[in-house]
Amino acid sequence: MSDPRYQGYGDYDPYRGDYPPAEPQAYPPEQQVYPADQQYAQQQYQYPQQQYAHPQQQPYAQDPYTQQWEGQTWDTTIQPSPVVDVTETAYLPPQSYGEPQQPQPPAAAAAVAADEEPPATYGPATTTGNPRVTDAQRARAEGRSPVIEPGIQPAALTAVLGLLLAVTAAIGQYALLVPLILLQAVTAAGWFRLNGMWPARQGIALAFMGGVVADIALLATGKENAPAAILGTLGVWVLLVLVLQLRSRASADERMAGLMATVASAALAIIATGHLAASEEAVTVGGIAVAVAVIARALPLPTPASVVVALLAAAGAGVAVGGATDVGSKGALLGLGAGVCALIGHRVASYDYPSRFVHMTAGVALPLAAAAPAVYLLGRAIG
Repeated sequence: MSDPRYQGYGDYDPYRGDYPPAEPQAYPPEQQVYPADQQYAQQQYQYPQQQYAHPQQQPYAQDPYTQQWEGQTWDTTIQPSPVVDVTETAYLPPQSYGEPQQPQPPAAAAAVAADEEPPATYGPATTTGNPRVTDAQRARAEGRSPVIEPGIQPAALTAVLGLLLAVTAAIGQYALLVPLILLQAVTAAGWFRLNGMWPARQGIALAFMGGVVADIALLATGKENAPAAILGTLGVWVLLVLVLQLRSRASADERMAGLMATVASAALAIIATGHLAASEEAVTVGGIAVAVAVIARALPLPTPASVVVALLAAAGAGVAVGGATDVGSKGALLGLGAGVCALIGHRVASYDYPSRFVHMTAGVALPLAAAAPAVYLLGRAIG
């Protein structure tokens, strides 16, 4: 007998545990699943699962409907920093197998190495405040002379400039003016650099203009008034330098150093006008004598021997060139005097380990500038 509550279910008995067959459920049109979409959905969720060493580490391995993300994601983990190998940058003191040594810092090790074998050139610039020993200081400490002579290249340039003075003097005053102005410019720049003042454009320009003004005054007044033109320009320029230094806002020491350097540089540039005031024959003899003297002085000989050779060469050049001009044998005295002054200028340019720029300016110009008074005075004396 069947329960009236279960009529319509046939022989269904709820106590037997069997269930009626499920009727197909109709979906609304907007929720119907088509075969193509169902196949796409199945492919959408078929991703390889991450492999784990233990089954317990797979939290979603048994859940087929859990979506697992696959692709590029933002890395929210902290990446480990690379390990830096400090063995290449660490200071490793020299090891010896005889006895243990204590490690030394790099500054102490460099000082020890410098004491054992001092280098022949300037050391690198330091930022730790350690004083750097110069070549001049090292030479004095070792009992050697700190003076370095200009060498053969500046001597060759001096010889070329002296030959230009000799050749242009035979042409005329205005031709001689060209190498003379070059000599005055190089003299002004070289003297300032020799005194360690660089850049000093105003002082160099002022000293150079003093030489140019002396040239103009000499050309305007004539050779017969050469002493007045030269000395008058020198006096005016010294007064001008004093006024300019008094208006300077620098310290007292700096003003004094600038005053001395400017006055000396202007005096040398103005004195070089003596080549323009001397006779043509005297300038020719003096220029060639200076050229020969500085070349002989640059030869690789001991200092006393090279000085003697240079003076003999200057006197011989004076005799040879004087014989070809109206000076005659008196050219030996003129050549010797010019050679002595040239060696004095050469020695001044060699003072206390100067730089190459000093050699190529002061070393070139000072022998000829210093010889100008001897050329003028001795040229007038020998007629």
